[in-house]
Amino acid sequence: MPPLPFLLRSLYRYYYQIPSPHFYFLHRTMAASAAAGEPISPSNTRLGWIGTGVMGRSMCAHLINAGYTLTVFNRTLSKAQPLVDMGASLAQTPRELASRSDVVFSIVGYPSDVRQVLLDPTDGALSGLRPGGILVDMTTSEPSLAVEISAAASSKNCSSIDAPVSGGDRGAKTGTLAIFAGGDEAVVNRLNPIFSLMGKVNYMGPSGKGQFAKLANQITIASTMVGLVEGIVYAHKAGLNVPSFLDAISTGAAGSKSLDLYGSRILKRDFDPGFFVNHFVKDLGICLKECQNMGLALPGLALAQQLYLSLKAHGEGNLGTQALILALERLNNVTLDS
Repeated sequence: MPPLPFLLRSLYRYYYQIPSPHFYFLHRTMAASAAAGEPISPSNTRLGWIGTGVMGRSMCAHLINAGYTLTVFNRTLSKAQPLVDMGASLAQTPRELASRSDVVFSIVGYPSDVRQVLLDPTDGALSGLRPGGILVDMTTSEPSLAVEISAAASSKNCSSIDAPVSGGDRGAKTGTLAIFAGGDEAVVNRLNPIFSLMGKVNYMGPSGKGQFAKLANQITIASTMVGLVEGIVYAHKAGLNVPSFLDAISTGAAGSKSLDLYGSRILKRDFDPGFFVNHFVKDLGICLKECQNMGLALPGLALAQQLYLSLKAHGEGNLGTQALILALERLNNVTLDS
């Protein structure tokens, strides 16, 4: 039987969640593996995940299923419970999470949330990350904030990658997201074994370029969604069978990922969020701000943002982006199910 002092120390560490000396040895082993360029794997890399909402929960689940040790944090603790049930451990703050992790992922709502969970001097993840650690922000956020996070991480001998994603809740569930990565290309390549579990990573350039790529993606989606719902309303008003119409155009030049993801949901009046209207309004607002900085005029973007703002004004900000059909129905005094 182990001596009594050893048992008392072990119980004390367990009760107060104080890492044992073996924890620090393991971390040094991981750090040494990273320095030696050993490929990232579940055996040498601990992961942290901040943000377990519609997208984050599914993305994180792929990493747990692949065998990675995961620590999770979410402001609404109940949203993290499914991942805890899968084997993740729960942290009370982003700082605590980062102290247990080699790579910290975040996917939250707004740039202000990103700043708080990553850069807050008291509880932010960077304050708890050891030298050599990596921050990966997968939130759609401001390019300038991505550059700021990268500089802050570098000052602590850490790395930061901006890696927002596209593909909606379905892409998150199936692991087929498009990932737009900005930062040090060598770090992005090193993270590829993790990224590949969530989708396909695309290196876009230095810090901030991942965010710029995602914003350009959102501009493309915005006008596509306007075209999709206008086509549906037109087909309905013309007396066409709308499901047959959507099936007919899906294999032609009008086919799109937006049609595949949202066409049937619109017809079923299924407005559950794969991506929130509120978050899309935020994204398009960032796009317009960057357009102003660049001296760009993008009228399609501006129109789409106004239509989505009208949904928010009607209290529909927590619906999915396919709820854009509601704005067009109101404009034309029609209802598809009439």
